[in-house]
Amino acid sequence: MTTLPRATDILPAGSWDPGTAADRITLDYDSRHRRRFRLRAASGLEFLLDLPRATALRQGDGLRLEDGRVVLVQAAPEPLVEVTARDAATLVRLAWHLGNRHLPAQFDGDRILIRDDHVIVLMLHGLGAIVRPVRAPFDPESGAYAGGGHHHHGHGHDHSHGP
Repeated sequence: MTTLPRATDILPAGSWDPGTAADRITLDYDSRHRRRFRLRAASGLEFLLDLPRATALRQGDGLRLEDGRVVLVQAAPEPLVEVTARDAATLVRLAWHLGNRHLPAQFDGDRILIRDDHVIVLMLHGLGAIVRPVRAPFDPESGAYAGGGHHHHGHGHDHSHGP
């Protein structure tokens, strides 16, 4: 029985040179939030992701294997909704409403990308948003309390989730 190489360390995007990667792994948003999982990289390299805690892997992160090789993490394209607005003030207001609902959101210039949710899309239309389906990599903000990519947020809080 062959023991799989283990990836036990994450090199945050921007802290290492992706040109030195030994391989790459392309994963959707849900698959990038892991602690322990068997993965197969693009060239067929199999390895075990073995982290101390579940971590949200980001586009451009590196997974350092025990032998020193690094595997580049890429965000896979997936079905999303692009949210735009007629002006910056409306877009900021839309962002506030999305944040108030604790939805993962990616801010990309003059647009916001979210996962498709018909209830949220109806709300956004009602608030003056321009929405359209897109297929793109999803790498949402990790949040102010993420602590290096971890989102710990209990829902026993007192602030309102109203419109």
